[in-house]
Amino acid sequence: MALYATVLLMLPIGASAQTQSPEAMIRENVTGFMERIDGREDYYASNIDELKAIVDESLNDVADFRYIGASVMGSYFQNATPEQRSRFADVFRRTLIDTYTRGLVTFDYDALRVLDNQRGQRYEDQASVDMEVVATNGQVYPVSYSLRLSNGEWRVVNVIVNGINLGLTFRNQFDQAMRQNNRDYDAVIRTWSPEVGVEELERGGDA
Repeated sequence: MALYATVLLMLPIGASAQTQSPEAMIRENVTGFMERIDGREDYYASNIDELKAIVDESLNDVADFRYIGASVMGSYFQNATPEQRSRFADVFRRTLIDTYTRGLVTFDYDALRVLDNQRGQRYEDQASVDMEVVATNGQVYPVSYSLRLSNGEWRVVNVIVNGINLGLTFRNQFDQAMRQNNRDYDAVIRTWSPEVGVEELERGGDA
């Protein structure tokens, strides 16, 4: 999950960037976020709460957790109560922030780069931004952000890492958890712990 943590945290850290194009927003803020943590990995490894606060701030205005939560719940969303939907979105966010924070100080990378040649937008309210993470061993991991325009602001709603669609992966995990818990929403929400193995990310997929 460390690689996933690294790429998810390359997200915009300022609401002022919301008027920019998706590509410009991501490109500008990759640099801004990394300036806050680059070279301080050892410090943050011993001060996890401080790093977690930066992570929380970074995601607050850019990730649409309500939308993501509904997508992860998939077909189960319709029968969930409003309270369960809200609670799952909060739990999903909290568990990801915890995971990102732990992973950010462990994944070794040399470079992060937003690609110059981006795919054109097929729809006015949907966009993708492609970038690459270069590990210290030279391995290059392609990353694609999926964004949607909501209330005049671009929001990240999914990430594909090395061909693995993380939103779909989490949706499958939610479905499996519901089946294992006899469709007990409260039990699944209470024990929710998203998981994508580092080896799985390194192998990649074909999303």
